[in-house]
Amino acid sequence: MFSIIRIMFVCHGNICRSPMAEFIFKDLAEKRGVMDRFYVSSSATSSEEIFNGRGSPVYPPAKAQLNRHGIDCGGKRAVQLKSEDYSNYDMFIGMDEYNIRNMRRILKGDAEGKIYKLMDFTSRGGDVADPWYSGAFKEAFDDIKEGCEALMNHLIDM
Repeated sequence: MFSIIRIMFVCHGNICRSPMAEFIFKDLAEKRGVMDRFYVSSSATSSEEIFNGRGSPVYPPAKAQLNRHGIDCGGKRAVQLKSEDYSNYDMFIGMDEYNIRNMRRILKGDAEGKIYKLMDFTSRGGDVADPWYSGAFKEAFDDIKEGCEALMNHLIDM
């Protein structure tokens, strides 16, 4: 018997990298037949993409990159990470050092060691560059997929 692992992927605005990670991870879990072992969501460290209480949808180039790989993210809207989330999730997975720093601020530290950087699960480490600035959505997808596969392998082998 196993308990469900609750994962929150986090980036700056929750319209590019973290929703890509959320839906890539869900797709991997479905394909491996282990989705019942996970609860997966994503959020932002900023409120920039949340207007009048309603979040922006996934940024069109990020959504298009997911769609190219047969992954649907329909209905996803940006939400902001809240300090209360700390007790509701087992892992918070950031995309870069900036996210990690802001997650620690929002979550009031990391007393239980729940904060990780996605690419640290890979052999090369580093950050997932923000495609909002570079336009490199394919590269971001490839990095995120590599990170999600490594994270999945880590969790399945636990």
